[in-house]
Amino acid sequence: MSKPPARIRLADAAFALFDERGYEQTTVDDIAERAGLGRTTFFRNYRSKEDVIFPDHDRLLELIRDRLATSSHSTALVAVSDAVRLVLLHYVDEGGLARRRYALTSKVAALRDREIASVARYQRLFREFIAEWMGGPTESASLRAELMAAAVVAAHNHVLRRWLRGESSDPVAEVDEAMREVLALFPAPGSSPTPGGGTTVVAFRTGQDIDSLLPSLRRLVEDGAGH
Repeated sequence: MSKPPARIRLADAAFALFDERGYEQTTVDDIAERAGLGRTTFFRNYRSKEDVIFPDHDRLLELIRDRLATSSHSTALVAVSDAVRLVLLHYVDEGGLARRRYALTSKVAALRDREIASVARYQRLFREFIAEWMGGPTESASLRAELMAAAVVAAHNHVLRRWLRGESSDPVAEVDEAMREVLALFPAPGSSPTPGGGTTVVAFRTGQDIDSLLPSLRRLVEDGAGH
């Protein structure tokens, strides 16, 4: 039987050592030695010890760009939902590795900070795409694009965390439903306003999770439309 690729062997060795010794106490040389590979091979596959832990965000962002680029104005929101599902499926396909990463980043503050910075890259990409879809660079459109991108990323991360904690048996169905909830809050540009001048939603930071928050927002929108 052939050995797994060097990249996989290095990742397996790294997480085993992180479990045994702790993240801070494990060096690149330790990882390479445990994997039965040289230091040069390590750096051919990863730029640093931290890179072993995280998925290839550059590649994932490029896949998202490619999917969004294939959309038209009328299919833009479908492309956003597809892109979100694509990222979720990457983590699901990783299986145990994704869960080990989640456990590690939950314990190491520096890794959490890096993960937060990575999330910001996804949100920025969605925001730029949504802003272009909305049309003119007005202050209102810019704000809506920012809010919508934040909601898209929050929906994905909520479902992903549920799956990582073993609370979701069908994360793909959950993320599709979450995206339907999010997109329902943001009518397409140019759609007819509701009677009475439309609906204004003011957003504040909250400790509630997205499942409990979205129904409340929907009720506010529906109540506002009836007045």
